[in-house]
Amino acid sequence: MSKLRDFQNEIEEIHDREVSRQRAQGLIDVDKENKRPIRPAPVEVKPEGESSASGENGNSNDLEGMQLEIQTLLLSGIEADHDRARDMIAQLLTRAKGECIFRIGTRPPNTRLFSGEPLDGPGWSGVTRTLEEVDTLCKEVVACTEEVGGKASILHRAVTGQARAALLLRLPPPSVALTPEVRVAVVGNVDSGKSTTLGVLTRGGLDDGRGRARVGLFRHKHEIETGRTSSVGMEILGFSPDGLPILPKTANSMDLDTIRREKMGWEEISVQAAKIVSFIDLAGHEKYLKTTLYGLTSGAPACVMLMVGANAGLIGMSKEHLAISLALSVPVVVCITKVDMTPPNILAETIKQVVKVLKSPGCRKTPVFVKSKEMAIELSQVFANERLCPIFQLSNVTGEGLDFVRLFLNLLPSDEHDTTKFMNDQPLEYSVTDVWSVPYVGTVVNGILNGGTVKTGEQVLLGPDSNGNYQSTVIKSMQRKRAPVTTAEAGQCVSFALKRIRRQAVRKGMVIVHKTETPPRAIRRFEGQVLILYHNTTLQKNYQAMLHCGAIRQTVRITDMDHPQGILRTGDRATVKFEFISHPEFVKEGMKLLFREGKTKGLGVITRLLD
Repeated sequence: MSKLRDFQNEIEEIHDREVSRQRAQGLIDVDKENKRPIRPAPVEVKPEGESSASGENGNSNDLEGMQLEIQTLLLSGIEADHDRARDMIAQLLTRAKGECIFRIGTRPPNTRLFSGEPLDGPGWSGVTRTLEEVDTLCKEVVACTEEVGGKASILHRAVTGQARAALLLRLPPPSVALTPEVRVAVVGNVDSGKSTTLGVLTRGGLDDGRGRARVGLFRHKHEIETGRTSSVGMEILGFSPDGLPILPKTANSMDLDTIRREKMGWEEISVQAAKIVSFIDLAGHEKYLKTTLYGLTSGAPACVMLMVGANAGLIGMSKEHLAISLALSVPVVVCITKVDMTPPNILAETIKQVVKVLKSPGCRKTPVFVKSKEMAIELSQVFANERLCPIFQLSNVTGEGLDFVRLFLNLLPSDEHDTTKFMNDQPLEYSVTDVWSVPYVGTVVNGILNGGTVKTGEQVLLGPDSNGNYQSTVIKSMQRKRAPVTTAEAGQCVSFALKRIRRQAVRKGMVIVHKTETPPRAIRRFEGQVLILYHNTTLQKNYQAMLHCGAIRQTVRITDMDHPQGILRTGDRATVKFEFISHPEFVKEGMKLLFREGKTKGLGVITRLLD
């Protein structure tokens, strides 16, 4: 396990180094294309031992200082101070990208809050307020936020112990194109409650214990007949500016036809929403593992929601999905479902098993059971960076725990503004994850904008094809969550209608880039650092496996390896040369890869492009 940890740290370093180099070159390319003076490459110097998150923490400290100053101004009772506080709230929302958690009073230490210990004792931060001051500040902050065109809602208010409150301040997005989105991959074993939980969260009505809530989610006839998800489904949950989930009016209907027919359309949700949570509903059955892997690697999820049936425990594919999520360094959230129908002793065994697995050397996660709104609020902001794993205990029949999950999802930060992942000032790079042929529209692709910006009517290149060439095309129209938009930015998931492109000419894993005289290279062979996670015998030259790298899913062949014996076993590390079997692909140095064949699995990173 220590070998896996060391390797993960190493591939993260390689990934970060290559991304920094490519971005510096990207800035030069953009400047050349726009005929601007070439900017010097940005150099980031970090003090020894300081993590990349320190900048974020510094920024959050500035925002906390602004919040304290706003509270002081609002408690003065002077009209001029009220106006100044209102202007500062507008500034605060702008700096926080339109969404901010405003804390009033003192805050308990997270270590004590998350461990479930009594909150009495030292370590509290913030300024002590009386209950009357907290109530006054809540009213004033709500009024000031509404004056600047935003919405404020009280998330949590403590009336016992030290008086404190947390408010959500949110600005409605000016258009659907700018609505922040959080992508969540939902995984777990068969019958763990994935589709039922999503049905309850997105439709609003509770389940009847026989699967009523999930009927509206199935996309194919065989899914309805078997009750199993076999495709990568996409569901969205919208939250309004005041923090409430956007649900259909027929949420509590008992009629199955009504549930399927009267669900809210994505366009209707997108227009009302100030934040969208997109659920990637992945298959739980073993024979659909390749579909699940593709969803995890191509969907760029902000976190993985692992469903565990309380009556069955962490079994089968649940462990497989957890291992893959950890290998890909995606934050994990655990939901233990069916707590209403599970005997207490079985539930206790499941909880004990989940905690043991999360604390194991392979996971190195600190499990935190969410038992209050305050815990859900604080966890949503820090769990990804501090290796915490929130655990929710749910019942889709009684509704237990669902409010905590909705609150947690509502507050999850969108990674669209995360400049370590996505940057607008880079050249256009769009990964194709789905392709359709739409009547009267033509070929439509769906995918994620990894870098740059794009608008309708723009000339672009699509490729590489089977010969490694790129085709010229034009973006006729664009949609985001089925709502028409005219522009898209890095980090967003959007659909393009392409001009004069046949459906047969497009496949998953292709990219769309700006039209230039020198299109990107199509790569047939590359070199990577790999770690064999599991193989029952030995891997040798000419071994073939299915490679997952971003939106790419293709069989590769091992052409060479630097291992002294020329073979690889479970736990071995090596520099390996791969060759795509079918056609060349668009890959870059620093991209993480996962390859599998049967039960064989390997993890790695691309270090060199060959040809």
